[in-house]
Amino acid sequence: MWKEIISIFKKDNLYQQAFEEACEMLDTDGRMYTASIESLRQHDSAEIDLDIYALDKEINRSERDVRKKVMKHLMLSGDTQLNSGLALVSVVIDIERIGDYTKNIYDLARSHPKRLKAGSLEAKLQEIEAHITEVFTHAIEAFKEGDEELARQVMEEYKEEISIDCDDMASDVISGKVSDLESPEAAAVVLYVRFLKRIGSHSRNIATSIVNPFHRIGYQEKKQPDSDTEIKQS
Repeated sequence: MWKEIISIFKKDNLYQQAFEEACEMLDTDGRMYTASIESLRQHDSAEIDLDIYALDKEINRSERDVRKKVMKHLMLSGDTQLNSGLALVSVVIDIERIGDYTKNIYDLARSHPKRLKAGSLEAKLQEIEAHITEVFTHAIEAFKEGDEELARQVMEEYKEEISIDCDDMASDVISGKVSDLESPEAAAVVLYVRFLKRIGSHSRNIATSIVNPFHRIGYQEKKQPDSDTEIKQS
């Protein structure tokens, strides 16, 4: 589906500009993500080379610009390409939210300027970080290339390897099962895994847009008739 949409984008100047801007937004997200995590987890200072807040504003501006371009195109072309336009608008919302959560991670690094260590949870947290990074990186690649198989891989990786692990870690800390973390570290770990989970969730949403029609973005790929009790994954 997404390759067909990309081919539509490339035939129209406004759509092409909107698609390229969405790709640039994702690249900016990636830079913010890497810098924010390094600040929180690798350094004893929150100082980084990027201006996270300026980049976040840039992403917000780009989201509005993409919406404007899509709307203008649809006004000129009618409803024949409505599905592709709505899909792109949906994707940039997820891209913008990823930017917000990377900014949240940087805010956390500023509030907890020492390098965040997770005690007995450190190995598991590193594993979650690696999985989130892989899912996010693959989602960017799949979006740019229209790679449906890679998109499906992202969807499965998030469902089976990330969401439950994040929830379990947060629950263990909150319930007192983890006893080797001081209150500041415990609070920071819970917030951090929540932010990581949401980045993974929005990355997954981007992946679903590559294999699903607009009305199923954010849901599993349809393999059976719709059920009235279907629940959106988060």
